[in-house]
Amino acid sequence: VFALYKLGWKEAVVISLTRVFLVGLLFGNGISILYSFTGAIVSFAAMLLLKKAKVFSTMAVSVAGGVLHNLGQIAMACVIMGTDVLRYYAPFLVLSGTLAGIAIGVLAAIMIRRIEVNA
Repeated sequence: VFALYKLGWKEAVVISLTRVFLVGLLFGNGISILYSFTGAIVSFAAMLLLKKAKVFSTMAVSVAGGVLHNLGQIAMACVIMGTDVLRYYAPFLVLSGTLAGIAIGVLAAIMIRRIEVNA
């Protein structure tokens, strides 16, 4: 969220995808990278659109990103596993995405106000 607001969308994409691959290589596997990649793309696209609309707060953009990241991962898991039974996790993932989005949104808003980026 900070990178999207202070560095630009291209830089934010690079940071997001780098994070996906590093975390996947260090702590996951090929499938976990695919889940995370899908979540990252879905959430980033939504955050970029909401930011460009200029009517949503940093926290709202962050919450949308958190929720859609989780839902993107579940959607990919349903495709890979060939079942939609995983959709029952959606309410829990919406809640966790909302809570994470609030926390990240608050921290990002503070950082955006306080840190000057000289690019």
